[in-house]
Amino acid sequence: MWFGGHGGKERGAAAPLDGPGSSERLLNVTVERYGVWLRSTVICLCGALGLVWADATEVVPTASLLVPAVLACGVRLWSLRRPLPFALLWASDAAVLLLAGLSQPVLGGEGADVMVEAIVGISVITFQYEWATRPVTGALLAALGAVACALGDIRSSPGQSLESLPLARILVEVFLSRAAYVIVRGRARAADRAAAAWAASRREAEVAAARRATEREHLATLHDTACATLLMVSQGARDWSWLAPRARRDLDALSAVPGFETGSVDLAALLSCVPEGEGPARVLLKTVIDGPLAIPSGPGLAIFNGVREGVSNVARHAGVGEAELRAWSEKDGTIVVELSDAGRGFDPDSVPARRRGIAGSVIGRMHAVGGSARVTSHPGTGTRVQWRWHERAGESGGDEVQVAHAPDRAPAQHSAVVRLIRGQVLHGAQLAVLLISLTSQFTISLHQLTTYRDVYRPAWAQTAAFVCLATVAATGAAYLLRGRQIPPTVRWCGLAWVLAASATCAFTLPPERLTGPTDWAFGLIGWHALYLLADLRVRVFAAFLCVHVGLTAAVVFLSASPTGVQLALLGIATVSTCGFQLSVSALTRLFHDAVPAAETAAAREEELRTRERIHEHIQRDHKERCRALTATTVPLLVGLGHGVLSPRDTEVRLRCGVEAARMRRLFAEGDAVSDPLVNELRACVEVAEQHGVAVSLAVRGRPSEVPVEVRRELIDPVAVVLARTRSTARVTVVWTPRAVRVSVVGVDCADGGSGGDGGDTETTASSYGHASDSNVTVVRTVRGESVWAEAGWSKPAAQEVDPA
Repeated sequence: MWFGGHGGKERGAAAPLDGPGSSERLLNVTVERYGVWLRSTVICLCGALGLVWADATEVVPTASLLVPAVLACGVRLWSLRRPLPFALLWASDAAVLLLAGLSQPVLGGEGADVMVEAIVGISVITFQYEWATRPVTGALLAALGAVACALGDIRSSPGQSLESLPLARILVEVFLSRAAYVIVRGRARAADRAAAAWAASRREAEVAAARRATEREHLATLHDTACATLLMVSQGARDWSWLAPRARRDLDALSAVPGFETGSVDLAALLSCVPEGEGPARVLLKTVIDGPLAIPSGPGLAIFNGVREGVSNVARHAGVGEAELRAWSEKDGTIVVELSDAGRGFDPDSVPARRRGIAGSVIGRMHAVGGSARVTSHPGTGTRVQWRWHERAGESGGDEVQVAHAPDRAPAQHSAVVRLIRGQVLHGAQLAVLLISLTSQFTISLHQLTTYRDVYRPAWAQTAAFVCLATVAATGAAYLLRGRQIPPTVRWCGLAWVLAASATCAFTLPPERLTGPTDWAFGLIGWHALYLLADLRVRVFAAFLCVHVGLTAAVVFLSASPTGVQLALLGIATVSTCGFQLSVSALTRLFHDAVPAAETAAAREEELRTRERIHEHIQRDHKERCRALTATTVPLLVGLGHGVLSPRDTEVRLRCGVEAARMRRLFAEGDAVSDPLVNELRACVEVAEQHGVAVSLAVRGRPSEVPVEVRRELIDPVAVVLARTRSTARVTVVWTPRAVRVSVVGVDCADGGSGGDGGDTETTASSYGHASDSNVTVVRTVRGESVWAEAGWSKPAAQEVDPA
């Protein structure tokens, strides 16, 4: 039998590999090609051997039936290259079965039974894989194969009762074929689900990283443009000639979607466009640039924006009106840009972490694109800022932390997914072969062993071989069913036992009975060896089959001179059993080798999905930012840029101060600190202190987690009051187990803090300028030029925690 019996009457099943996701596309194609090629090969070889032993009078009628069957196989092979209609494919497969069954009475004799059942047997098995995605079609073809066998038996032996054993074998073979397919498919799907979950988590991480990067770039742009402009307006000046063009440039910068393009730009051309400022804020740049300097757009824009911020810092803090800008490319391809001035200098270590000019606009930008930046300065010795970028890896010129490139993780992740899929499908194949071995051994092989017990010499040796194979299968199952690999020691000991069983069965059976109905072990031995050797190279399993077949051939040749029919029967048995098992081993290795290519294609698809997801989120984030800026910042910039609003107007300057404080709070929103609420409050306090306001901050209670939306609502009233205060203010944060309150008292507030009259008290639900469901209540009281405002938030019941 194919699984565990003689080479003509019994047939078996392979263990195809199929699964959803990327593996499904690979396995469907691989398994279909495997089934078609295997069936066509067996039909051609068995047909040729059948013609060898046929009498001269039977050659022509036999060929007239087998040649159309071969042509039908050719049609199926052609369909692998070009899709053909379903009806044509089904008709060609059915024709193979019917023509093979009709050839049995034409040939006659035992040889005809062997050849026909070999062809029908391999066909009903491979049809389960050729039509893996259409199980009903595979089942119908299997039923047609049983009918073909029955018709052939009836026509070749008229008057005799129909043998039920061949039909039962076909049912067993079809069941085992489909069961093996389902087992392997289940393992492949488990691998694909794990790989999909892995890919989804990696995609979400990449999307989150991209969103954080674009958020950093957006905040850095906001800091360098709108925030700096509005802060300067709020502080007042004598000459406002620079304001209108700068406000318009800020609007243009805010309207651009932040991102990191991969196109190449000339950094020298970019640096030539660095604005020097206007009026008293103008800085005379002495440029020495060895160009052109080709660089990707992302790093190029990061350096350009960083240099622009550096020039702005020279104008505001250095106390000089000149600076030198140099750029060059080193021998290893590193691009270096350096901005230096001879101003008053400063101590970089003394700059608060909340200040964004250096950390965000200079260093943070370069780290985000895989480069580095270093600021060197001492009081009284000037300042030098250096940007460095290399195409292969970011190089740090100082103590800055280097940022690893995300693409460097891709090969390791790809290899891990390949190993996962290979391991799961290999385990599924071993389980499927183990199922074939045990089912075949304890059904058809056991029936043969008990039926022909009198033929064996001695019978106890055949029984011992049967027990030996069962023991090996039980040992292998103990490992495989627990998801573990079979240890090498167990593998090789088991293989030795299997080979001993092969020798015992071959030498205790009459030579003329080998590979016949009484030989229960010839087709079974290979399956037991296959689940032991499935994870090794095909040549190892092929060597074992050669030894196994060699033992049987040695017994045949040593006993007497074999006839041509005996050799033909041995050849058919070898092709239909051992050849089939060898093809299953080759299929496993074929899938093993094809997984990387399939996973590479899947990785490309995943990369496209990730890019689309990133683009979608960045676009949505950008729209959300624009929506938040439209109500407050953008109207101010539009009015200042087009002369609608006058910077000499006190109310306009106050509004600018409020917006600058709000943006400073936004910059602090992403800091990794233990108390984000107080950290963001301190950012607003710093803006007020830059205006000369003396602010005291007191915190009482134990801080707890507050959602970012709630923090915005709590801090905004404080930012408004602080921005309008001209002398002193006191900010208090009170934590309780169930609530948090933030209050501010501003003395000498412009226009009473909100334009209200003295003694007015106002209670609102939100103060952030848009609808909110954060349940934050704001109480504001105005008495003369003093303003008291308090924002409070009570935690929902699910978030209440015991501070103890």
